[in-house]
Amino acid sequence: MTTLLSYRKNDWSSLHAAAAGVLGAAGLAVTWPAWSDLARMALRDEESSHILLVPLVFVGLVYVRRWRFRRLRPTGQWVGPALIAGGWLLHSVGDRWLIQAFWHGGAVVTVVGCLITAVGAQVLYRFLPAFLVLGFLVPVPGLVRQQIALPLQTATARLTEWVFAFFGQEVGRSGNVLTVGTTEIAIAEACNGLRMVFALTLISYAFAFSTPLRPYVRVLVLAASPALAIMANIVRLIPTVWVYGRFSTPTADLFHDLSGWVMLPLAFLILMGVIGLLRWALVPVTRFTLAYD
Repeated sequence: MTTLLSYRKNDWSSLHAAAAGVLGAAGLAVTWPAWSDLARMALRDEESSHILLVPLVFVGLVYVRRWRFRRLRPTGQWVGPALIAGGWLLHSVGDRWLIQAFWHGGAVVTVVGCLITAVGAQVLYRFLPAFLVLGFLVPVPGLVRQQIALPLQTATARLTEWVFAFFGQEVGRSGNVLTVGTTEIAIAEACNGLRMVFALTLISYAFAFSTPLRPYVRVLVLAASPALAIMANIVRLIPTVWVYGRFSTPTADLFHDLSGWVMLPLAFLILMGVIGLLRWALVPVTRFTLAYD
């Protein structure tokens, strides 16, 4: 009851929620082809499967900051139309010149603008980490993906070969291809570093902004996400290579797909462990609250 009264005192009403729903639906409707394409990529393209996690992270980041609504007022609605205009322009340029990132990104900004038109700019400012995570909805262009993937695959292949050699297991390597007995496993196929790096960066972002960390610790967590991706790939790749060398390809493919999702909670636990270790070492890493952070 106290929370409800505080919302009413700050001029919030059910009309704001209704307006946000109507305007958000309108934004989705006018940019629906782009959103439909995003859904298709998330479900069918393994390189973009992390998109499925973005709505969950968005809701989680809003939830941990939910008490901020007590001190917000639905003001500054002019920011919303400005975002709608900018998003629609970006969306149109992407559609006209076939720039996929602009096309998708413009659709996201347009819908955000519709929501902010209803609830006001203070919501955008005070929940900025949640709105910024929506940038992960936009698939990275293929050229950029390859520039990230190739170094990760090479590093992962070398480190995996070293781990097997350390434990006395014979594994040959030629470029990014590992050989177990007579079976060749290409890193790009068996455990693509690219498929993990964006998902693990998203997990790192969610951890950094759902925990009351100091700003410099958040920067370190985000900066360490590529190293975390390599570590998770190695942990995933060692049993994957073993399974590919001893079981049928369908069984190995199933193990590969399932192990990729297992790496996400594992990465979150690793980050929690690192923060716990820093706390044990009396390093000041946390703040008292996220409510007004």
